[in-house]
Amino acid sequence: MRLSRFAALTSSLLLAAGAALLGAGQASAAQADFGYVALGDSYSSGVGSGNYDSSSGDCKRTSRAYPALWAASHAPQTFAFTACSGARTGDVLANQLAPLNTGTDLVSLTVGGNDAGFSDVMQTCVLQSEATCITRVDQARAYVDSTLPGKLDQVYSAIDSRAPNAHVVVLGYPRFYKLNGSCLAGLSEGKRAAIDGASDYLNAALAKRAANHGFSFASVTSAFTGHEICTSSEWLHSLNWANIGESYHPTATGQSSGYLPVFTSAA
Repeated sequence: MRLSRFAALTSSLLLAAGAALLGAGQASAAQADFGYVALGDSYSSGVGSGNYDSSSGDCKRTSRAYPALWAASHAPQTFAFTACSGARTGDVLANQLAPLNTGTDLVSLTVGGNDAGFSDVMQTCVLQSEATCITRVDQARAYVDSTLPGKLDQVYSAIDSRAPNAHVVVLGYPRFYKLNGSCLAGLSEGKRAAIDGASDYLNAALAKRAANHGFSFASVTSAFTGHEICTSSEWLHSLNWANIGESYHPTATGQSSGYLPVFTSAA
């Protein structure tokens, strides 16, 4: 009797151990099958962080960008990094979606700033009067109202069609300036306020379209608060005449301490 009970107990323990091992194996297999695709513009490719991959050409992708940092720490089985500097919604549609498929589990995306005229807005505000700057910002806001939602819908629908099982995280853009901050020269406070307001306006539009498609929107505004231009701990490049393309983009610290934690929480 004791022997049979011992045998039964042993069998139960072996079955439990086997189930635990099987469960662990299944979890490992699930992790091994995980696929991540990073889409978007220069804020996702990592412009401003340096150490660019020469094979990415003008897209300026870098291992210091938040998608590459996340992939390095989470080790997905597949990682496709197609984000490209200067990308607009049409560029994402035409050039970046090929890696998406039914096995894609996670997608990240920043896009919309270039469609809204980010570069021209900044150039206008740097070189022209405050009134002209504000007029150009108002034009960008009007575009965000009238045209950008439809373009975002096209991108979001295409992602959903190609990767129906993926968790999609749309990330926003930071405010550029700390108002009444430490800057003693440069843009006027009126220009800075208009630019910050435009960033908030764009982020609100991105969040609304993302929600309509069942995607997550991850705001980086709070993460960059206290680290804008005109603070003592800037995570954004100010105007850089020597390397104009990096102006108003996150530094390597902005990617690793700003974008990465926000994306990690939302992923």
